[in-house]
Amino acid sequence: MKAELTPGQVSNYASCDALRDEDLPTAKVLIADKGYDSDAIRDEMAAGGGVPVIPHRRHRLEREPIDGHIYALRSLIERCFNQLKNTRRWATRYDKTATSFLGFIHLLAVRLWFRYLST
Repeated sequence: MKAELTPGQVSNYASCDALRDEDLPTAKVLIADKGYDSDAIRDEMAAGGGVPVIPHRRHRLEREPIDGHIYALRSLIERCFNQLKNTRRWATRYDKTATSFLGFIHLLAVRLWFRYLST
C-alpha cells in the first residue's frame, strides 16, 4: 500500500503525477472525481491504452460521456475514507508530525483490511 501526504492547498494534479512516477502496472481504467479532469491526465491514460472515467468540470467545452456503472465503483473508495474518518484521531489529526500521522494511516488501513478479511 502506498499513501502520500500533500499539503491542503496543493491541487489533485500533483498527487496524480506522483502515482504516474511509481513503478506500477499499467491501469486499464482511471476512476477519479472532477478534481482530476485535465487534458494531460486524459491524454496520458489514452496513450497508455487506458480509459479515463472522470466527470467533466462545468467549464469544459468538449464533453465525452462516461460509463456510469464504472464510475459508481468510486463509491467503494469514498466509503473506505468514510470508515477511516470515523476514527477520531485521524479526523482531527492529533499527531504533530507527518511521519507519525502517515504511520497511523497505515495502521488504520491494516485494521480495515483485517475487518474485510474476517467477514
